[in-house]
Formats: sequence, C-alpha cells, structure tokens
Amino acid sequence: MARTTYRPAAAAAWMLGSIAGFSALAVSGRQIGTTLDTFEIMLYRSLIGVAVVAAAAVATGRRGQLRARDMRLHLLRNTLHFAGQNLWLYALPLIPLAQLFALEFSSPVMVALAAPLVLHERLTPTRLLSAALGFAGVLVVARPGAAGGLSAGAVAALLCAVSFAATALVTKRLTERAPVLAILFWLALIQSALGLITAGWDGVIALPGPANLPWLVLLGLSGLAAHLGLTKALSLAPASVVTPLDFLRLPLIALVGMAFYDEPLDPLVFVGGAVIFAANWMNIRART
Repeated sequence: MARTTYRPAAAAAWMLGSIAGFSALAVSGRQIGTTLDTFEIMLYRSLIGVAVVAAAAVATGRRGQLRARDMRLHLLRNTLHFAGQNLWLYALPLIPLAQLFALEFSSPVMVALAAPLVLHERLTPTRLLSAALGFAGVLVVARPGAAGGLSAGAVAALLCAVSFAATALVTKRLTERAPVLAILFWLALIQSALGLITAGWDGVIALPGPANLPWLVLLGLSGLAAHLGLTKALSLAPASVVTPLDFLRLPLIALVGMAFYDEPLDPLVFVGGAVIFAANWMNIRART
C-alpha cells in the first residue's frame, strides 16, 4: 500500500490560494450581479470552466478520462450544484458576505446528518450532537426571531447549504466511479446547458459588457482555483488540519465586506460561525 504524503506546510499554502479564490469569487459575483442575472452568470462561468478543463485535459494527454460514464449521477450532481450556485449568487447581494459564508459552512453538518441515510454510514451520538450544535450556530447567524424574521437572502443561503450538502453526497458516490477531471468537465458542460436553458427561457440572454468581462473571467477562474486549492490541500493533509484553515474564510470575507461594501463587523455572525465550526470539528475528530 502506498504511503500517504503528509505535507502540512504545502497544504496550508494551497488553502491560502483556495481562500483567496473564494473571496475573489464573492467580490466578482457581486460586481457582475448588478447587470446579469444568476442564470446568465452561471452560463458564462460554466463555459469558461469547459474551456479551461478541456484545455487541461488536452495539455496533459488525459482526453480519454472525459468519456461519458454514469451520466445519471453526473446529471443529478450537477443539477443539485447548479441550484446551489444560483441560490448562492442570489443571496450574494442581499446579505453581508460574512453571514453568507457562515451559513454556507453549515453544509458539512448537513452532510454528516444525511450520510447515514444516503451512504449507509452509521448514525452515531457524536453526529447527532454535532448536528444539533451546527443547527444552534445557524440560528445564531440567521436570527429568525429578529425583527422581520428570516430575510430572503438568509433563506437562500440556507437552501444553498442544503444543495451543496446533497451535491457532496452524490459526489462521494461519483468519485468512486469517475476521475476528478471527468467530474469537473461534466460539471462545467452540464451546467453550461442548464445555464443556457434557464437564462434563455424568456428569449433574452444578456451579453457581458466590456466593464463586466474582466470580472466574469475572474469569476470563472477563481471558482476553479478555489476548488483546486481545497482538493490539493485535502490530498496533502487530513481534513482535521485543512478544515480549520478553511474557516479563515469567515474573518477574511468579513474584512473584505467592511473594506469594499461598508458592511459592519457583526459579532453574532462570528459567534455563530464559531459554533458551526465546532460542530464540524467534532464530526471530523470523531472520524479520525
């Protein structure tokens, strides 16, 4: 059996790139969202993804990995992911960036709770406790009891987390049958088709103007870079090392929101985010 390479310093470097990518994704999405709807953004972002992944396959001589296999799983995974991405983009201009990221972090808790039903993993007391703790953190961040109740942006962010959790469960099945390059290629290709259908439903698809084009390219590249960095980090260090680094996204995006969009630093978002982090950490430690 090949020995697993453990390089925490390299994993940390990849995670810094991933965090920068997710932050750039949020900023570019906000900039574009004023002129393009979420379906149009997903269409153009996915087309960029198709071009980049196809070029990588050709350059590395791995075109054979792109063959269609298990298309039902690909369609299910990418439809779920498309829904989650559109919900994320919808919530992006409606709530503070830190609140959006904190609610998104509840997705692993949902995966831990649903895995016994979907992947036939054992439902342990630790999983139940981590799910309850994660739910408490979500309540602190979303504050449904505040004046006006749950905002549309917070609801969209929570549904986004549900979609991403479902996507992760299907991806787990898919990784057992298809190489990562194929998963990325069919992700971009299927979501391009879904974007074309939904964006063109009314017969009009807005074209990005010269001012938006650089932001659109940044959106497409930063999304790929963020997920590549996260995947590489997980290949070089255990999840128990990588996950705490991933949660650095929350204070960083809070500072970005304050600097660029005059968003106040909300202590309750950090408290709730810390509770959600603790829930994820508890579940990870129970697996190691």
